[in-house]
Amino acid sequence: MRKRNPKKDNYVVASKVKEAISESGLRSSGDLADAFNEMIAHKIDKAIARAKANGRQTIRPEDL
Repeated sequence: MRKRNPKKDNYVVASKVKEAISESGLRSSGDLADAFNEMIAHKIDKAIARAKANGRQTIRPEDL
C-alpha cells in the first residue's frame, strides 16, 4: 500500500473551503485545508484497511 503524504496529496480545494466558511461570516486559518487533507487521508487509510479486512477490493461508504 502506498503511504500517503497529506502535505503533498490534496483531497480538498482550499479556495472552496475558504469560500464555504466565509459565506457563514467566519474566517478560516491558513492551515485549515491541510487539516482537512490529513483527516481525509486518515479516513482513506481506515477505509482501505476495513475493506481488506472484509476480503473486498471495493471501498464502500460504510467503510468510512
